[in-house]
Formats: sequence, C-alpha cells, structure tokens
Amino acid sequence: QVQLVESGGGLVQAGDSLRLSCSASGATFSILSMGWFRQAPGKGREFVAAITWDGRDTFYGDSVKGRFTISREEGKNTVYLQIHNLKFEDTAVYYCATPHPSGPAFTGSNVGSLNLYDYWGQGTQVTVSS
Repeated sequence: QVQLVESGGGLVQAGDSLRLSCSASGATFSILSMGWFRQAPGKGREFVAAITWDGRDTFYGDSVKGRFTISREEGKNTVYLQIHNLKFEDTAVYYCATPHPSGPAFTGSNVGSLNLYDYWGQGTQVTVSS
C-alpha cells in the first residue's frame, strides 16, 4: 500500500514562491511516477504537474506552465512542486498522487486523468492573499 504525505502549504502573498513536498512510502519510490493535482473551493480536481518514474519526462497543466516546476529526489523518496509568482487563483488544496506501480506509463494524453491514479495524499492547503 503506497502512502503519500504532502507538506509545505500555507498562507502566502501574491507574488511569493512556495515549495510543496510529497513523501512516499510503502513502495519502491524509484519506480513510481508521480503527479500533483489541486482543488479550489467549489471546483473539481485539476491536473497540475507530473513526472515519470525516472524523472526524464515532466508534464504540466496549461494553467500553470512557466510558473510551476515538478522534480523528485530519490534519496528522500520525495517529489516536489515549486511554485513561483503565486496568484490568488492558485488558492487550493494540493494533492500528490501515483498510479499503482504496475499501472500504465505516463503519456501526454493520460497524465491528467484522475482515473490513472490509485493512491492519493491527504492534501496540503495553499492560500494566496492578494
């Protein structure tokens, strides 16, 4: 059973930067492809970013391209989401997720689908004040 724990959220001002972390356990991290999603109040869960198990490929949602960067650190079993120039509309609960280790590979067409992911963290709240 894969367990994911997010951290790093908080109350920030517009224009600030923030780094979210997601720590994984219960499986060999080096074979896990990882994704980040967010959910704003009253809205559905939105794809933000993803990274393949080997770190070679990254994917981003259209609304965050250029400001968000996903990365991974194998020695710490952690995936990061670096956010620059935070905007009010970035206010949301941010979740990390991963498919089952034997699940399909990430592609540009499937990586944003909620159904691809089997394990989710509890989320970390990011609130941006204007």
